[in-house]
Amino acid sequence: MMRVGFLHSLIRPEEKFLLRAFQSRPDIELVQIDDRALHFDVNNHTFDLDVVLNRSINHSRALNAIKLFESYGVKCINSATTVDICGDKLATSIALRTHAVPQPEVRVAFSEKAALRAMEEMGFPVVLKPAVGSWGRLLSKINDRETALTILEHRKVLGSYNHTIYYIQKYVEKKGRDIRSLVVGSECLAASYRESEHWITNAARGGRSTSCPISPEIREISLQAAGAVNGAIVGIDLFETADGIMVNEVNHTMEFKSIFAATGCDIPGHIIDFVAQAAAQSATQPEAVCVDCYS
Repeated sequence: MMRVGFLHSLIRPEEKFLLRAFQSRPDIELVQIDDRALHFDVNNHTFDLDVVLNRSINHSRALNAIKLFESYGVKCINSATTVDICGDKLATSIALRTHAVPQPEVRVAFSEKAALRAMEEMGFPVVLKPAVGSWGRLLSKINDRETALTILEHRKVLGSYNHTIYYIQKYVEKKGRDIRSLVVGSECLAASYRESEHWITNAARGGRSTSCPISPEIREISLQAAGAVNGAIVGIDLFETADGIMVNEVNHTMEFKSIFAATGCDIPGHIIDFVAQAAAQSATQPEAVCVDCYS
């Protein structure tokens, strides 16, 4: 029997969908691993897991746990490389550029003065984003120099490390919607429009999801973006522009309840099938004896 570790923190609707899907697979023994209770002996630790599926929403805990699992030979989905890249917008932008995946103009600065100069050179409006963050939080659409000065001052006063990295993206007029696509392995499974009267269309911020046909362009760019970050299971945020589809962000532990509801695609089933295939491949390789660290 295959043993699959299920790394999690909070159990969201997506994790509930996946847990129910796992219950329908008698060939898989699921081991739930709460990252808040997990501890490792760095110098002497072994596992009898064939694969770990990461569904933790805490970026730092997930990244470090996956690094440790991988250091002991446990395959993780997604890998530490993918989590590291997708958890950092600058690293994602670099990966997309390296693999020639279209994305909006992005500038990065390390001081208020340089950030303001970058915004003026790009031309307003622009969007200022935290380099690390999700769910559409702490985004600022900046329409002019006066607003830029105010926002930059606020960022300086906030004072955390993340606020000293100025990640600036050219604002894309989305006409009330963008696209979320979902890639599992080598397949673009589903896509949905995310619609809102607000310029932020994330489902977590109230965006409405409706089914989006997967065009050849959406499929190709989604798979290119997944490949750029070495992603096995990822969500891709896409912009429709006059120059074609562009990638906004790539998400490594994506929420999918909205696209699930909008499309009817059996996303949990496809994810479990992919994980089972990875676990079966790992199970053919001898692993070390388990040391219980899950309680």
